[in-house]
Amino acid sequence: MTNEQVHKEKSAVLVLGCPQVPVQTGIALYLISALRKKGVRTVIAGNRAARTLVEVSDPERHYVGEVMDIDRYIGEIAETKRAFDYHFIFIHNDAGVSYAATVQAITGKTVVALIYGEHFQEIAGMITFPCEKIAAKAVHNPMPLKNKLDEVLPWVVSNL
Repeated sequence: MTNEQVHKEKSAVLVLGCPQVPVQTGIALYLISALRKKGVRTVIAGNRAARTLVEVSDPERHYVGEVMDIDRYIGEIAETKRAFDYHFIFIHNDAGVSYAATVQAITGKTVVALIYGEHFQEIAGMITFPCEKIAAKAVHNPMPLKNKLDEVLPWVVSNL
């Protein structure tokens, strides 16, 4: 088998912030499932509360694989100890925008910003760096954001 025949497994990181908005955990698990079906290995990076919610929601680890602290993730990509093909940043406040800008600046890669919450349009307007935006008013009902993901995920995975 030649090097060209060896398929490099793609990887994605889902960066979760404060789980203040209820849809974050459900959409994260949904996105993990969708990416896995496309052959993409996923890692969750988040604060303690976000990581715990995801782990409690999938106790048998059917979907959730590796989970890491968000600061460790930033450190590892900054020191080039780790690289990911895709960076999905969950954003519902200005802190999420800052994390997305930081990741884009460190990696130079396209960041996929999943923007949701009551004020999603205002938050989306705060993003002035290059990224792919997936935005919907999703607070308690994940369907608006899920539907947007379903529309663009095939394109995102094949083009980034």
